[in-house]
Amino acid sequence: MSLETYTLFHVVISLVGIASGLVVLYGLLTARRLDAWTLVFLTTTVATSVTGFGFPFREFLPSHAVGIISLIVVAIAIPARYVWHLVGSWRWIYVVGAVLALYLNVFVLVVQIFLKVPIFNALAPTQTEPPFLFAQATAAALFVSLGALAVRQFRVQPAVVPSRRPVAGSHAGS
Repeated sequence: MSLETYTLFHVVISLVGIASGLVVLYGLLTARRLDAWTLVFLTTTVATSVTGFGFPFREFLPSHAVGIISLIVVAIAIPARYVWHLVGSWRWIYVVGAVLALYLNVFVLVVQIFLKVPIFNALAPTQTEPPFLFAQATAAALFVSLGALAVRQFRVQPAVVPSRRPVAGSHAGS
């Protein structure tokens, strides 16, 4: 696969991850599980981080650190959702993990916009200038606020997990 094709694939799954993550965030804020959207979001977020390591590089870069952090975050959020079914503390752990994973995707999106879009690059060519710092600080503040609200709002009941024990009064052979 050519580098251009690989880059396009990476960008598309990243954008799908962000779009589906925004839908999942809406679900968290409105106390809706949105199971299918969540699966798309978590899957594409993992795929985005993993494919980020497929680009040629000579040294460890900040993007690698973000990818590692994202993978750790989703490695906690996924079992919180699918193994521990949001029971007890796993509910808020999942919410924080999902919002943080989305924020990390948006963080990278802002970096890429300032690197690749000429008008933004002209405003902050080294990404140390006030427009870039303002954009990142605004995104961080927005996600901290929305994350705190999501933790309070997402109070849905965990999914019903089928029990393997027989119901009292039933017979295994009947």
